[in-house]
Amino acid sequence: MVLKIEAKWEIPYVHSAGEHATRFFEALKEKRILGVRCPRCGRVLVPPRAFCERCYVDTDEWVEVKDEGVIETLTINYARFTGLPEPPYAVGIVKLDGADTGMLAYLGGVDLSDWKKAHEKLKIGTRVKAVWKDKPEGRITDILYFKPVEE
Repeated sequence: MVLKIEAKWEIPYVHSAGEHATRFFEALKEKRILGVRCPRCGRVLVPPRAFCERCYVDTDEWVEVKDEGVIETLTINYARFTGLPEPPYAVGIVKLDGADTGMLAYLGGVDLSDWKKAHEKLKIGTRVKAVWKDKPEGRITDILYFKPVEE
């Protein structure tokens, strides 16, 4: 038999967002999403990074992208995890119009209680649009979730 020890860690900390993330979060207060363009390969990176991870060059050209895009990957979670919303909830990678990379985000606006029906509305390739908080604070949670666009 192996001894199991249950424990709970609470570690307060302060994280420095850096210049690129700070500008990204400041734009969210205005319900705008910013990325940066790589000067070598031309890709628009969202969320913005200080350098292109393909070309290893600094990025300093800022680009505003749309708050609408396409689901690239997703999962619907029905298990409970500490610190995350009560299930069910969906998360996925959304490639926004004007961006070349995807952004992790919550997906919503559909009933998630039946996974088969949910996957009819939320699937790879589904066009989605951001649902914003009424009063953004400059946090990634200012985007409550992305919901399917009615076409």
